[in-house]
Amino acid sequence: MVMSFFRSDEGGISQIESQVQRMIADARHTFDLAMNAVTGGAVETVAGEVRRIDRQINVTEIEIRRELLVHISVHGAADAGEMLVFMNMIKDLERIGDYNKNIFDLALEGVSFSGDEDLEQILGFRDELSSRIALMGEILDTRDEDRARAYIERGDHLRREFDGLVNELVHATAPALVAVPRALLYRFLKRVAAHCANVVTAVVMPVDRLDYFDEDDDTRP
Repeated sequence: MVMSFFRSDEGGISQIESQVQRMIADARHTFDLAMNAVTGGAVETVAGEVRRIDRQINVTEIEIRRELLVHISVHGAADAGEMLVFMNMIKDLERIGDYNKNIFDLALEGVSFSGDEDLEQILGFRDELSSRIALMGEILDTRDEDRARAYIERGDHLRREFDGLVNELVHATAPALVAVPRALLYRFLKRVAAHCANVVTAVVMPVDRLDYFDEDDDTRP
């Protein structure tokens, strides 16, 4: 397990842990706002909040990076592996925030799945992924390796499910106005699920296997 040093009583590490949990909470909030926006909820009235929280996620990432540099400058290379864990983790959390904003941008462009035949399916994905973002924080807090492995396995299943839905849309006869927004949504949801799983790999995987999901090689079966 690569997160053993998270249990340190050092004030600096405790502060970083708190900031990571704040990034997770912010990511869940923007995800909920974005998914509600594309399923019939508020759009224009929450746009400023979405942008503000997205900026806060980015600011928190920068703050953590600075604190990690201070930590390693004080403690030396002994904590280098653990520092890399944190660096990868906050990069994934920042990417989740980016994809949440991409989903919200669909709503700003007028996309809404409210009243559509597949609304219940989309709402099901919304509810599960929102819960998974929260669960990600719980697993990091408890360092439960069994739950982490189950979480990653479910993440792989979701990734394949979203790929399947996109492939169906590519080969369907539905008009572009129907198919394109759904394909984009499913692709964004896949990325959110995958980056969540990446974060949780910190609990069970060695440092050299972090970034389990790589967007630049999005072909893993």
